[in-house]
Amino acid sequence: MSEFENQASNDKELQEFFMIEKQKAQVNAQIHEFNEICWEKCIGKPSTKLDHATETCLSNCVDRFIDTSLLITQRFAQMLQKRGGGDL
Repeated sequence: MSEFENQASNDKELQEFFMIEKQKAQVNAQIHEFNEICWEKCIGKPSTKLDHATETCLSNCVDRFIDTSLLITQRFAQMLQKRGGGDL
């Protein structure tokens, strides 16, 4: 492999790495935003004890968070398969 081909290969790997890292950052930002929305929706006024409605709301939010996380994980796995494998 020539030096030019080697450099082009390294550039492509670096671009893919940065793209994956950017996608991870976007996912983390979305998760953070989701957590804020959930907190604002469920916790009206913090107190020493959670009432039943607050517990139910938080439980539903956790369930949706897990569902969303699984969906995102599956999507990343599909993207990696389309690219021919690799690690996140």
